[in-house]
Amino acid sequence: MKKIYIHSIIFCVFAIAAKPFDQFPQATITNGLIQARIYLPDVNSGYYRASRFDWSAVMPELTYKGHSYFGQWYDKYSPTHHDAIMGPVEDFFPVGYDEAKVGESFLKIGIGIVTKPEEQKYSIVTPYKIINPGTWKVKKKPGEIEFIHKLDDQQFSYDYKKTVQLLKGKPEMVLSHELKNTGQKDIITNVYNHNFFVMDNQLTGKDFVITFPFNLSGEPRQKNELGKIDANKIIFLKELSNTENLHYPFLEGFGTSVKDYDIKVENHKTGAAVRITSDQPISKLVFWSAAKTLCPEPYINIKIKPGETFKWKIFYQFYICDINKN
Repeated sequence: MKKIYIHSIIFCVFAIAAKPFDQFPQATITNGLIQARIYLPDVNSGYYRASRFDWSAVMPELTYKGHSYFGQWYDKYSPTHHDAIMGPVEDFFPVGYDEAKVGESFLKIGIGIVTKPEEQKYSIVTPYKIINPGTWKVKKKPGEIEFIHKLDDQQFSYDYKKTVQLLKGKPEMVLSHELKNTGQKDIITNVYNHNFFVMDNQLTGKDFVITFPFNLSGEPRQKNELGKIDANKIIFLKELSNTENLHYPFLEGFGTSVKDYDIKVENHKTGAAVRITSDQPISKLVFWSAAKTLCPEPYINIKIKPGETFKWKIFYQFYICDINKN
């Protein structure tokens, strides 16, 4: 009886914790092989309303052949908390920040126009005030969902379209982007996908291997015995605790070919695996991990003159790897 009572309490706690998350605007798409649940951007009631990550395609859940690939990795939630985010989300470097004076505005693509506070430099932890969030439209079709963000402002304006598509008959997801500069100034930035993988709810450790098509070089931000570079792989030497992070802020070894944008993340205990490619070359490469998530972060450079459009795609191929490799 005591065990049943304890389990009931645990169930209730999780049910209470999960209930608010079901109230946010969201949609589910599938191609029969992959199923993905996606939060929809909304200025007033959206799950994510912070000033760091693009509001579109926040993905708390994706499953393939009984394996899960995304989920909650953080401990505290607020709609304006930068790190209360999930899935293959993207972060654009700010546009016009250096030119703006304190109290003036700059651009965060996928978010809108924000105000510059008094600070020494741009920070990913600063909660910038959003003064023009633009307008969002969402179009859902079988196996895909399209986000359209339109921003009209005196400084910077754009039409941004991002589509999440699950390819018919394939275990593959495509993130397609179109960014048109409708303003009077150049849009010069870079964007990276943070790829917050939470694979089968496994803690980050020796079962995970991240593989690149080139030999890596780089030093971790902090010297530790958490993991290491082994030729073209990042491997872990232990399971990370809640206070530990393996972080490589600058990884080198890639060239200018799109073939170098080819990253595999495999869990050799459960078999969950994914391959990430793109039609654009890597301009910068970072790797960050915590106890509940691991994140290869490839960057893409963007420069768009007024009236021009820049397009790019990121491809996710989900598969089951050999669990006998370790």
